[in-house]
Amino acid sequence: MITIEEKLRAILKSTGWRQQHIAEKLNVTQATVSRWFSGSEPEGHRRDAINQMYDDLVNHEVRHLPEGTSVPLMGYLGAGAEVEPEYEQVPHEGLEQIEIPFHLPDDMIAFKVRGDSMLPVFKHDSVIVVYRDQKKPLEAFYGEEAAVRTQDGRRFIKTIMRGQLGVNLLSWNAAPIEDVVLDWVGEIFAVLPPSSIRKMSRHGIQGQLRFRG
Repeated sequence: MITIEEKLRAILKSTGWRQQHIAEKLNVTQATVSRWFSGSEPEGHRRDAINQMYDDLVNHEVRHLPEGTSVPLMGYLGAGAEVEPEYEQVPHEGLEQIEIPFHLPDDMIAFKVRGDSMLPVFKHDSVIVVYRDQKKPLEAFYGEEAAVRTQDGRRFIKTIMRGQLGVNLLSWNAAPIEDVVLDWVGEIFAVLPPSSIRKMSRHGIQGQLRFRG
């Protein structure tokens, strides 16, 4: 289940609003909204209003999406499981094509997750859709989940944090990987649960709202 904090972050990312915009719409102070982002639960009618804002946003996105498309599967991302450094041997068109039930920007690629260190969001066999080319500097990803490739060819789905000699790659359920050098960061556009890859309804766009970089 998506938390209130996650819904608020999705609203901000998709609308470009600041916390103050939400505060004004809900007739509360910016400090109150900030507490919600820190995990505090809003009172009943405020929570209902946030849920309605999120649902309206999802429905608006869905109404304006064209039909689905396909994306090349480029291999696997480690989330507690070892992934062989095979990326450079994968052809540009990928290992296979995965059908996505909503529109994608140009030049997107996909990976499957291997392991359970990023549960509950990134499940084993989930499909992560990312931008093929890194579009932002490394510093822009600090504190964010992303697909990464290390200098020695390993690929992971991790939270990126600044390290002393490189970056630290954090998991929710495993020890961090510290002070590594990254060759590539894949900004996440969407996450498809393993049970929904083929039968996912267009309401699955909430994954896009949650994980857009």
